Amino acid sequence: MIEIETCSWAYGNSGTRFKVFSQRGVPRDPYEKLADAAQVHAFTGAASRVALHIPWDQVADFQDLSRYASELGIRIGAINSNVFQDDDYMLGSVANPDPRIRRKALDHLLACVDVMEATGSDTLKLWFADGTNYPGQDDIRARQDRLAEALATVYQHLGEGRRMLLEYKLFEPAFYTTDVPDWGTAYAHCLRLGEKAQVVVDTGHHAPGTNIEFIVAVLLREGKLGGFDFNSRFYADDDLMVGAADPFQLFRIMHEIVSADALGVSFMLDQCHNIEPKIPGQIRSVMNIQEATAKALLVDRAALAEAQAGGDVLGANAVLMDAYNTDVRPRLAALRESQGLDPDPMAAYHRSGYAEKIAAERIGGVQAGWGA
Repeated sequence: MIEIETCSWAYGNSGTRFKVFSQRGVPRDPYEKLADAAQVHAFTGAASRVALHIPWDQVADFQDLSRYASELGIRIGAINSNVFQDDDYMLGSVANPDPRIRRKALDHLLACVDVMEATGSDTLKLWFADGTNYPGQDDIRARQDRLAEALATVYQHLGEGRRMLLEYKLFEPAFYTTDVPDWGTAYAHCLRLGEKAQVVVDTGHHAPGTNIEFIVAVLLREGKLGGFDFNSRFYADDDLMVGAADPFQLFRIMHEIVSADALGVSFMLDQCHNIEPKIPGQIRSVMNIQEATAKALLVDRAALAEAQAGGDVLGANAVLMDAYNTDVRPRLAALRESQGLDPDPMAAYHRSGYAEKIAAERIGGVQAGWGA
């Protein structure tokens, strides 16, 4: 099975831009987030990594947090930076016209590199909310220069075997220009930086109708696809469970991954479970990716290549559709049983009593939530 990384913030109270609904049993600190993540891995066998977000997951001793993860049978995944919540970042972080604020943002990014070393993480993930709201607000090219300078400094601090993933987003919160709005901008910066810099594709960060699998194919061809933030959206947000809005799109993406023999890229669930239970939401997302991957693996490559070479338009499409329309759930259930797992992870989790246990035990303290 492929390995899927869950994110620590998905286990806390999180949700839409207008309201976060609290749930019973939500973690109160990063250690309890890891404990919940370990449950997802225990029932799926495919989610052994957990991404951290700094400072949301700040602890006094990151080596101790990493040891605790190991005791749970999981490990720390990507370290995600946060240069978008401080009041100083109203006009941007590393692209801000104020050199003091740029220095503050850069210091945070370098601190995240230190967290990587302390936890044994090999990946730093960067997303910037930097941009402008009005024409003339700032110099567009100058902002790109500031961004490039900051990225270069961080890149120079990466140790051996470490890498940096640059995320892009079409808009939000900037309305006129976003400094890293698309895969081309991210690719251009990564290309200049070097082989340790790659692009991360968030499946929710595109304009309606964007052919995401084309982006995936091009980045794979260039050796610059570092990973995914998997989620779904219907309009403009991006935090729903992967495969919820368009499972066929997820299949098409996984088809490109399988075709390029690239199942080793990083797959992370970047989702905020607002009205659905946290742990079951993660389990279901893992299962959705597994099903899409299994279908992609069923594509008859030889028949597809023959149809494509012969200009058989409908025949080639039929090869893909035959694989997509195959019910792979029985095969995945059998695979789980062969690995000593319950064939139905969702049912097994509900039977475990873990949800009731944490609801009873996690009384008092401050629940973790979006931004904490």
